[in-house]
Amino acid sequence: MSHDLKVIQTDKQGQYQSLFPQIQSLLKAETDEIANMANLVAALKTQFNWHWVGFYLVKNDELVLGPFQGPIACTRIAFGKGVCGQAWQQQQTLRVADVNQFPGHIACSSLSQSEIVVPIFNDGKICAVLDVDSEYLNHFDSIDEFWLNKIAGLL
Repeated sequence: MSHDLKVIQTDKQGQYQSLFPQIQSLLKAETDEIANMANLVAALKTQFNWHWVGFYLVKNDELVLGPFQGPIACTRIAFGKGVCGQAWQQQQTLRVADVNQFPGHIACSSLSQSEIVVPIFNDGKICAVLDVDSEYLNHFDSIDEFWLNKIAGLL
């Protein structure tokens, strides 16, 4: 691993470690799920300046756009479609290094190059997914996956 990459990863780890208790306090003080989702995406977007950060909520048999920050997004995503629909169907976090190589990727923005999608569970069932897009290839790693899963667990 190059020195520069190691510094970036250490810095990212530190950013998450400092942000996590802030998000924890913010969410603990509020019971409204939508308000918490809105503040969570704002905190993540502000801290990391990713291209797009937001939630899709499970409603009937599709994902419907929830609180987000970034450019205009797709409003509805079918079960199993795109990275978000696949994460919902597989009930696991999906990290995609190059969305252009992902079969069935839904291009809500042509600027999005990599993506991570984290399912949000409520009583053992997925109620939403946290979707994060970057304009850089291979932007998300195991550090992002660990912390975004930990943060999603707060909802």
